[in-house]
Amino acid sequence: MRLTSEIWVKAYLRRCQGEGVDAVLVRRGDTDAGAIYIKVSRLDGTAALFGPAPAGLAQTSEERQWQACLADQAAESEADVYLARQIDFDPDIWIVSVDDRQGRHLLEDWLIGNGE
Repeated sequence: MRLTSEIWVKAYLRRCQGEGVDAVLVRRGDTDAGAIYIKVSRLDGTAALFGPAPAGLAQTSEERQWQACLADQAAESEADVYLARQIDFDPDIWIVSVDDRQGRHLLEDWLIGNGE
């Protein structure tokens, strides 16, 4: 059984807190099935953005998988524009903001296609 979006986000925020990574919920989406986006600000004007991997790329339907939405070291404003377009397309998305100078996001085990 796949975790609801709300439970996954709460667990992710707790994990970040436990690892000393500053993460906050910026936008609350659909409780059960809202897509989740994670913006990682490096506090220097650049950011990484991760979103849900397409369903066909996921190993199992029960495990969430992530992929980079932008090139590494993208301008933070580019990430904000991308997220605004996603909200226009699907107003039920979740957005988590991570502020970390080292770019830590704690998604390494769930990333697809970019080798991080």
